[in-house]
Amino acid sequence: MSNLKVLSVTKRNETGKGANRRLRSEGLVTGIYYNAKGETIPVQVPHLAMEKMAMFAGRTTVINLEIDDNGKKTTHPVLIWELERHPFKNRFDHVDFYGVDFERPIEVKVPLEFIGVAKGTKLGGSLEVLREELQIIAKPLSMPKIISIDINDLGLNQHVRVGDLKLEEGVKAKLAKEAIIVSVISKVAAADEEGGEKEKKK
Repeated sequence: MSNLKVLSVTKRNETGKGANRRLRSEGLVTGIYYNAKGETIPVQVPHLAMEKMAMFAGRTTVINLEIDDNGKKTTHPVLIWELERHPFKNRFDHVDFYGVDFERPIEVKVPLEFIGVAKGTKLGGSLEVLREELQIIAKPLSMPKIISIDINDLGLNQHVRVGDLKLEEGVKAKLAKEAIIVSVISKVAAADEEGGEKEKKK
């Protein structure tokens, strides 16, 4: 699709640890393009361009990957599937791009955003976040970048479950509807739960 953001990369002719180290020292991020047919293409991309696109797209926004193979350019719709950071330097070391079929649903983890202050915490309760991401199934262009959850009305000993979420049409959660995402636990309930755990250990 022409309205997708484009990331231009170059096909890598050299592979292996030595070649990868040299490319990274030149300010490039090594990567691999995968598709559903099992085909792979090793690529390289300038670090700054990769960083900007990662900030824009995250792991759930489809972009067009333009691969330059000695002057011959091909374009592939992809998701940024995996980003590997250097253990102590502020840079990306490697990226995996996954080629998508617009009509084929895929599974992706989407970050959860909690909005507001739960009213139960104002009454002495403690907010417990059980999940910060949610595994969902959707077609690539229906994939939300983030799922926002309003917790303002969440009272003492109340929960937000997967079934409470208002997901867009065509987007399904993989977890059961009863699975709890976030709760407000009263001090009494928390103490009872802690006491029960201690009894089990005796």
